Amino acid sequence: MSRIHDALKKAEQERTPSQITEIVAPPMETQTAAPAWSADTPAVGSMETPVGALPIASATPGYLRFDDLRTRSSHAEWQLDPNMNVFFNPGLSVHGAEQFRTLRSRLYQLRGNQPIKSVLVTSSVPGEGKTFVAANLAQAIVRQPDRRALIIDADLRCARVHTLLGAPSSPGLTDYLRGDADELSIIQYSQQDDLCFIPGGSEAANPSELLSNGAFKKLLDRVSPVFDWVILDSPPCLPVADASILAELCDGVLLVVKAGSTPSSVAERARQELQAHNLVGVVLNAVDEAGMYGSYYYRAYGTESELDETDQTP
Repeated sequence: MSRIHDALKKAEQERTPSQITEIVAPPMETQTAAPAWSADTPAVGSMETPVGALPIASATPGYLRFDDLRTRSSHAEWQLDPNMNVFFNPGLSVHGAEQFRTLRSRLYQLRGNQPIKSVLVTSSVPGEGKTFVAANLAQAIVRQPDRRALIIDADLRCARVHTLLGAPSSPGLTDYLRGDADELSIIQYSQQDDLCFIPGGSEAANPSELLSNGAFKKLLDRVSPVFDWVILDSPPCLPVADASILAELCDGVLLVVKAGSTPSSVAERARQELQAHNLVGVVLNAVDEAGMYGSYYYRAYGTESELDETDQTP
């Protein structure tokens, strides 16, 4: 049985889900092992060049640095949803926060072996917790000193990131893709941390067409140099084509699987859908915390050939 199949079967068999997240991690290189990075320091090469100039829309001439973005973008007050943020609610599991630190660390390790900055977070079907994962991963990143993250709500069919952040929902991505707004007018800046946010924006009747009209790639090319990480929330990958369109533009993809809910066959279909788009890992969400302390579940996987090997993990 392959490692990934074992992970997906685990998700199907969990019976007491709670809002805990467990990482089925991105690959740890075995032939040319990456250094053992601290969870709170970047891998070598993760900051290849200092944050520098960013060309912005022609409506605003010149170049933009992060300080310009911080002073000229929207500064609306955010009211984080305490029920959905593992770092700001002491009532949520400490273990859940630690798992997001682990995910953050694994992404930095992965960056030591390949260029990766923009990460798409998706799931196979709705309701698996991809928005929860995307928002908390971004929070985990900016809790490091001098780390900047941008979270983009690219689920134009059911935008929800703004509800977790307690942020305005527009103007946003749809307005930019239609040509009704530029970068500065849609990027929101959190004064608490170096976290920025692009909401979904106004309702769109044709989200797939908007995402594939070339404007989104232009946006990513312009904003990526300013941030250490760009995290995208997307629709689930099986019901609609949006996630596949977005995955083409991102450096890597994280697949969220909900324990006790997602059938292994459905998750396997999602893996096959995404395998051509640098699927870097699986996040097992809503794991029973009590069971994890007695038998901690952790799996890593890498290349397609590695997925076919017999799982030797004890």
